[in-house]
Amino acid sequence: MPDKVESILMLVAAGEFSMGILGNTFIGLVTCMGWIKKRKIASIDLILTSLAISRICLLCIILLDCFILVLYPDVYATGKQMRIIDFFWTLTNHLSVWFATCLSIFYFLKIANFFHPLFLWMKWRIDSAIPRILLGCLALSVFISLVVTENLNDDFRCCVRTKKKTNLTVRCRVKKAKYSSIKICLNLLTLFPFSVSLISFLLLILSLWRHTRHMKFNATGCRDFSIEAHMGAMKAVISFLLLFIAYYLAFLVATSSYFMPETELAVIIGELIALIYPSSHSFILILGSNKLRQASLRVLWKIKYILKRRNF
Repeated sequence: MPDKVESILMLVAAGEFSMGILGNTFIGLVTCMGWIKKRKIASIDLILTSLAISRICLLCIILLDCFILVLYPDVYATGKQMRIIDFFWTLTNHLSVWFATCLSIFYFLKIANFFHPLFLWMKWRIDSAIPRILLGCLALSVFISLVVTENLNDDFRCCVRTKKKTNLTVRCRVKKAKYSSIKICLNLLTLFPFSVSLISFLLLILSLWRHTRHMKFNATGCRDFSIEAHMGAMKAVISFLLLFIAYYLAFLVATSSYFMPETELAVIIGELIALIYPSSHSFILILGSNKLRQASLRVLWKIKYILKRRNF
């Protein structure tokens, strides 16, 4: 790959990484400061903190992989380093997706209005169940990561990540076929939390439709906070779904690129697109939360005040 292209791609990756770290760190700091002040943490703050930490780790892993692939490709020659990268990328990827799904489910249960006994039971138990659900997501993600890394041996890693251009042997082709089947299963696993978030979004639309229809027959002229809550939750969920689709396609490119002629370029482009999801979604969450939005405005006001004082 030409040096100029490498430099441009690395600058883009560094910019996306910086924005993602800034947004997710801000979410983590605000929620943790609230936890320290009140000496207890709300369920929504626990989900947001877990999501922010998982995305910070995911961003670090993706950026590290980009830099190693471009600057030090021979590091992957032994396969041991790539095994570590694969494990943590798979782990943080699944954690990020599952925690975002937990956020979608939490919004749905807290805001939607249904009178089915199962829904009411889940709505009543969700706050106490959140810590156990998050721990379950962690355990599941660790299990999936261990299975993936254990089924990809070092010989295959040497075939696909080194820059040495040699003719593929029958052995390498067999390894690639095995790798392909594992990655397909891995990608299919990520469709389940996506489907859960999609169902939550559709049920939120149904709840909003029923609520607005009810309000037409009982119009009071007062401000309807339920509609505002529905719209805010729907914006958060739909932004996650759209960004996740882009991330999922980029993930497919990155994980399937070992079968393409320009492997290195395909991996880097896929990872650059993948960085958009954990980087931009944090700012959407900040804008959609009154607590986070007000905290961000206070920070911006303080920065503006400090800059004015320095000018004088």
